[in-house]
Amino acid sequence: MSEFSGHLTVLRDELINIVSDSFDYSEKLIFADLTFGGGGHSFYLLEKFPNSTLLCFDQDLDAIKHGQMLIEAKVLNDRIKLIHANFTDFNLHTENLQFDAIIADLGVSSHHLDSPERGFSFRAEGPLDMRMDQVTCDLTAADVVNDFPAKDLIEIFTIYGEEKFATRIVENIIEKRKEERIETTHQLENIVFHSYPRSLRLNRRKHPATQVFQALRIYINSELDSITKAIPDCLDRLKINGKMGIITFHSLEDRIIKNIFKEASLKSDYRLINKKPIEANQKEIFNNNRARSAKLRGIERVVKNETK
Repeated sequence: MSEFSGHLTVLRDELINIVSDSFDYSEKLIFADLTFGGGGHSFYLLEKFPNSTLLCFDQDLDAIKHGQMLIEAKVLNDRIKLIHANFTDFNLHTENLQFDAIIADLGVSSHHLDSPERGFSFRAEGPLDMRMDQVTCDLTAADVVNDFPAKDLIEIFTIYGEEKFATRIVENIIEKRKEERIETTHQLENIVFHSYPRSLRLNRRKHPATQVFQALRIYINSELDSITKAIPDCLDRLKINGKMGIITFHSLEDRIIKNIFKEASLKSDYRLINKKPIEANQKEIFNNNRARSAKLRGIERVVKNETK
């Protein structure tokens, strides 16, 4: 297990409040966290509702192992269960349970970004890996960058990264891989950086490599497909008056969640909690710059035919 660095929980109070503001602290509630990560949201739920229990999913074995150590240290074994699986397997692991609240933080964790050996960030040298699940997933970012044809790479960078210089970047990748395999984060970062026009390389809010790295991560881990498939199934598992809150970190994720929630709210048994996403305040952004792009949306299951 790679060393699990400290995870900064984003929109902690806002997420927990949006899914639990109508509950009494003494109630026996059952919650699910689709993306356990560093456990910040999960442990806060358990602290706020001392009679609650929680099922948590994470496809990263590092997160599961680290989380189990925390659970044992906090003596919470009887209240929280960790499941090493993608949340697309939610129904498989939860049988016929109905939930008072379901939460998810869809962003890549601080642990991933701060662990060079995982290859998620271009800010430190590391292997081009980017797999959330290193146990069952074989395809790495290096495999994609070195082995995929130009057409597929352009499509990945354009669709999942919304990268406007995708064609130029891929042309330079193809040229570079004629000389050697592109195996490290810094190799790829350097190619992308020098693919941008000189006038756009510096003094930008985002590094030129940001969108390419995002695109590869999304593709490797089937992130958008997982959201599209799983979230509607999870909505069906909410109790009446049960709530779901989801944090996203880029427009592609947010658009999918917005549309799923909107479609559900057009039926008679779901209600949007907030029509506009909740965002981090300036204090949180100052303390954790990664919170700047976070967006929180919530939805509640209501009695059928209830007037909205």
